[in-house]
Amino acid sequence: MSEARPIRLLLADDQPLLRTGFRMVLGGEPDLDIVAEAGDGVEAVELARRLLPDVVLMDIRMPRMDGVAATRAIVDAKLPVRVLILTTFDLDEYVVGALRAGASGFLAKDVPADDLVIAIRTVAAGEAVVAPRILKRLLDKFADALPDPSAQPPRDLRVLTDREREVLVQLARGLSNAEIARALSVSETTVKTHVGHVLTKLGLRDRVQAVVLAYETGLVRPGS
Repeated sequence: MSEARPIRLLLADDQPLLRTGFRMVLGGEPDLDIVAEAGDGVEAVELARRLLPDVVLMDIRMPRMDGVAATRAIVDAKLPVRVLILTTFDLDEYVVGALRAGASGFLAKDVPADDLVIAIRTVAAGEAVVAPRILKRLLDKFADALPDPSAQPPRDLRVLTDREREVLVQLARGLSNAEIARALSVSETTVKTHVGHVLTKLGLRDRVQAVVLAYETGLVRPGS
């Protein structure tokens, strides 16, 4: 039985020292393979198109093209590539924009090495790495950047059943599947099914975008 191929990574950061640090941290993992490095957003998009890595570790603040625009370019090109944003948590107002653009999540640049490795594996497996509670704090912090809830929603939530809408509300409030199951008195398997239906019906990539959408449409308000 052959072993699974390593997860192919692209490092995108304008600081060579940081890229070296990430390479040292990640290079010793047998299931991770750093295939290239980019020093700006334009180069990151070009390398993503050419090499098709599984995951791009993307800085937000880079020359020529920032990480938000680079993420959007990668997602709009429908590449089989997922983007994990690396940011200074307290400073980057662009995080919500990056998540809207299609990033699979974000981590602070000072994240512990073990957590970074786990996050990469999680994103490569098709999941999001932003814990709902962390995302909620971000949305609360940058609430002014969100659209007016009275504006026309970007997607019609009426395609959801009442139960699916309830599940979306609970997601946006930061509950895990197990916590949602307890709150709604259903099984965790049932919650997973509802979450899948929500993502499919609304055309979303993952739970992160579902939470952002819940705030954008006014289904859940920052601070609620």
